[in-house]
Amino acid sequence: MTTWTAEELDRVGAADELQIASRRADGSLRPFVTIWVARVGDELFVRSAYGPGNPWFRRAQASGAGRIRAGGVERDVAFVEPPADVHEAVDAAYHVKYDRYGPKIVGTVVGPQVIATTLRLEPAAV
Repeated sequence: MTTWTAEELDRVGAADELQIASRRADGSLRPFVTIWVARVGDELFVRSAYGPGNPWFRRAQASGAGRIRAGGVERDVAFVEPPADVHEAVDAAYHVKYDRYGPKIVGTVVGPQVIATTLRLEPAAV
């Protein structure tokens, strides 16, 4: 497993938005979609704000691989199911970072209803 550098974690973790693209079967990238990202320790997480049917999430989950861009970092990643014990910390990270947008929008990415739509971003080897 490859790890994020401290600089990558700082830059992506501090970025307000992240662009994410999954890979097609032929290896090409789909168009980038802008979403939120949360950092918990040395890991980065994304969630589908509008459930498991959200097209970017379905494609990311199906392909398992893609690319992210945020904070001046562009990196190939694997989309990995996170461990069950991380969800409270991910909720807390989203609250700290995004609560300024109000409970209605933040509520789409926190709570038990988004556990199934959480992906850990694992950096691919460079």
